[in-house]
Amino acid sequence: MGVAGGTFLIYAEYFGLKARPFSLLPETESLFWSVNHSQAYAMLEYGLTSLAPITLITGEVGAGKTTLIRYLLRNAPHDLRIGLVSDAHSQQGRLLHWMLTSFGQSVKSRTPYVELFARFETLLRAEHAAGRHTVLIFDEAQNLSAKMLEELRCYTNLNNEKEELLQLVLVGQPELRDIVRRPGMMQFAQRVSSEFHLAGMPADAVPDYIAHRLRVSGGEREIFTADACEAVSDVSRGLPRVINQVCDYALVYAFAQERKHVDRRMIRQVVADRGVTLNSMTEAPAPRATQLEWGLPVWT
Repeated sequence: MGVAGGTFLIYAEYFGLKARPFSLLPETESLFWSVNHSQAYAMLEYGLTSLAPITLITGEVGAGKTTLIRYLLRNAPHDLRIGLVSDAHSQQGRLLHWMLTSFGQSVKSRTPYVELFARFETLLRAEHAAGRHTVLIFDEAQNLSAKMLEELRCYTNLNNEKEELLQLVLVGQPELRDIVRRPGMMQFAQRVSSEFHLAGMPADAVPDYIAHRLRVSGGEREIFTADACEAVSDVSRGLPRVINQVCDYALVYAFAQERKHVDRRMIRQVVADRGVTLNSMTEAPAPRATQLEWGLPVWT
């Protein structure tokens, strides 16, 4: 039986936990605000409030980019209409199909481009007339081709003579920055008004992160020793998803060995036995296009 599901129920009681502390899924409820994550989110807010045509957020796999986006969606102000396109690929579908679908529009596969564009422009102008600003988020945007990014740039030129009708937030792995920095992408780069690269959290934040996840899950005592936290920091480079994977397995190992604490030796055993590497981390699957509308007045 895997770590997810039944095995957690076994070690939960042993450690006095009420929930799985180190899930690999993006969870906004247990979000830990490291300095890096606070800065990344501040840059997202700045991009939206300053009406930046394009906001660019990049980071390593497992750095917490998707979690930040989900937090943004849950706390979006009432005057934003947000569409989300997840895991788009240059080989699949057409860009305007994804964009309209993300806003709840039904699209037939063979609808002519001119009709799709007219529908999209009408949607943007209707939202503006209703007092809402439209934001389109692309997660895993490194999968978009340079041609598709250039098409997106053209859509940010839609305006009502006073302000743009569409803001883009592109979230992706480091290669997205490489694409944008190509000589032929100069016009696109000039439209990027807000940008941040999310690195792993610093080593001194990892013990606090581990303690936070345990506390949110009902833990009332220290389980990971200081040297264990140091070992986790070393192998993970501060990437939350890698930390979660290592710590989750470490709790299973500690339970199996009837030990109340996780130390450095156990972390090394987990890494050796499970083959945990940075390259083994993959993004959690998500729906490609989702319609998102809120009436939440919170914007912190």
